[in-house]
This record gives sequence, structure tokens and C-alpha cells, in this order.
Amino acid sequence: MNNLRDLVIEAHGGHKRWKRFRTIEAEMSITGMLWIRKGWPDALKNVRVTADTQMQQLSYRPFTGEGLRSLYRPDEVAIENLEGVQVKSRKNPRAAFEGHKAETGWDDLHLAYFSGYAMWNYLNTPFLFLLPDIATEELAPIEENGERQRRLKVTFSPTVATHGPEQIFYIDDSGLIARLDYSAEVTRSGSAVHYTSNYREFDGIKFPTRRHAFVRSADGSVNTSAAAVAIDISNVRLS
Repeated sequence: MNNLRDLVIEAHGGHKRWKRFRTIEAEMSITGMLWIRKGWPDALKNVRVTADTQMQQLSYRPFTGEGLRSLYRPDEVAIENLEGVQVKSRKNPRAAFEGHKAETGWDDLHLAYFSGYAMWNYLNTPFLFLLPDIATEELAPIEENGERQRRLKVTFSPTVATHGPEQIFYIDDSGLIARLDYSAEVTRSGSAVHYTSNYREFDGIKFPTRRHAFVRSADGSVNTSAAAVAIDISNVRLS
């Protein structure tokens, strides 16, 4: 029994309800400095995302052009037309980031991989904490902006594509996730502080509809004047 992990899962709607669903569809707009630096400033504005709850699979539509969509899986990414005909694909997509620096630009398949695994994680959190070989541990609480927050360290299995093997989740008094800290290995951008807010309930499950991630400076400070990634979700449907 992991008390804090289970509290968080119940606060977001509970595993019993979650396991009834297989598909998440969400409408959102994603902007921020990261996409500008990587060469895709407007690629993820006004997109529809379809994600699986049981498999690591996700698609964006439109993706880099009208009539196209992305397909993400940990072992392969692709771009295809709306009839399902592949335009291009890449196997072992994480290896394609080897040798990159923070300023290295991305091609469209780099974009499909990063945006795919990241959004799959976000939409399936916190229920993915129950996956096999994912370990959770409660850390000492902290106080931020006058509010006490409990902290949950999550250690991910190599079988789950994610930002990095260890991430820290900050839990508010209601059991909802208010923040997460991680280092996104493929962006080479250093440590990130990622705030989640504006929770809404869809089909009995609570999702943050606003996500802002900022890069932490070498001295530990966080400049919140410009988000590396800003995600605004307008609607979610579960089926």
C-alpha cells in the first residue's frame, strides 16, 4: 500500500473509474520557447490529440500540415495521411536524439516522438503510476508560496518512454498534482519545473487544463517570465 500514491489516484478520479476507459481525446494548443528553439513555433497550436490508456500510443492531428497526423509509439514514430498511409517513419526514435545539444533543431519525426511521449505521460498521469516496475516513494514535504505540499518521487521503468527515470511530483491538500520536476533528456535543456493548474472534471476524471513548464537556472532559480512549454486544454473526452 502506497498511501500518497493511492491518495493521488483517488483524487484524480480513482483507478476503478479510470480502467473503464481505453481512449482519451483532447483538444489543446501547445506553445512556448522550446518549440521556437527547435524550429517548430506553431506546429502544435490548435490540435486534437488521441491517446491510448493501456498502450503507449498517441496521435496529433493536424501535424505539420493539413491532412496529416502523427503516430507515436516508443519503438516507432510516423507521419501519415488521414487514410492511414504512411508518409515517413522512424524506428528506435529516441536514438535519433543522440549527439543533440539544447540548440539543435528537430525534424518532424523528432517532434512527433517528443510531443508524443510527453503528452502520453501527461494525459495518463497519475494512473500510470500503477504500471509494473514503476516505483513510488514519498519524500519530505515542502512549502511553496505559503502552501504545504507533499512530494512523491516516481522512478520509471525503462519500458516507459518519459522525460527521465526519476521525477518528483508535488501534491496539494486536495490530492491533486500541482507541480512536477524533471530533466527532459532528449531536449538537453536541463532541469524543468512544470506547474499544473485549472483542473476540470471530464467523465469523472480530473485533468489539469493548464500546464506551464519552465527551465531551472544553474543557481536553482526559476524564471517564470517565459514558459518553455505552455499547454492549454479546452476539452477532454474519454471512451
